[in-house]
Amino acid sequence: MPRQPRLDLAGVPQHIVQRGNDRQPCFFQDIDRVRYLDELREICMRESCAVHAHVLMTNHVHLLITPSAQGQVTRVMQSLGRRYVRYVNDRYRRTGTLWEGRYKACLVDSESYLLRCYRYIELNPLRARMVNYPTNYPWSSFACNALGVADPLIRPHSSYLNLGGNADERCSAYRALVEQAITPDELDDIRLHIQRQHAYGTERFRAAIEAQLSRRVGPAKIGRPKKLPLPLESAH
Repeated sequence: MPRQPRLDLAGVPQHIVQRGNDRQPCFFQDIDRVRYLDELREICMRESCAVHAHVLMTNHVHLLITPSAQGQVTRVMQSLGRRYVRYVNDRYRRTGTLWEGRYKACLVDSESYLLRCYRYIELNPLRARMVNYPTNYPWSSFACNALGVADPLIRPHSSYLNLGGNADERCSAYRALVEQAITPDELDDIRLHIQRQHAYGTERFRAAIEAQLSRRVGPAKIGRPKKLPLPLESAH
């Protein structure tokens, strides 16, 4: 059975996850992460994609990207994957694949759901117990979004800009958001949507995406289908 085409629309953010093959590391030294981010910035500039948040874990990456046209995210990930695998194989004298199949991606509602993804992505090192506070992990966008540290890769989404009238207000509001505990239900919801590659947002958001793409972008409704009324018998 052929694979369904990816959910992809111009101007709609995508939460992207790519894992190392067989959950093996894809970064071995800090210089590898520097190289990955440099390549990502160059390719996104070429493809007119905006990166809002990211985290580079040991064996996987999370990205939050808005394309300006359909097909751009796919081109970014393909080009980035090729360049980075070639770099790793040359540097460490290895061969073969580095990534575990195709990356996963889901469209994200640009209202409150988008900032939930910002927070989810940047708190990954904390959940993995790698650090006690996200500031202590240097390979994410947290320092930029929460503290205002300049990062040439990051381009803030309008939902983030609406947090305040200036950079200090936005950083303060975002830190307050990050400090709110993520509920287990919210964690499960985000993970399920990225795993199944469903659109993450309100029913209205999913309905709008389905209307544009003419296909289902979320789970089928659970329950028995409604019975259709029997036709009336014609009079004799």
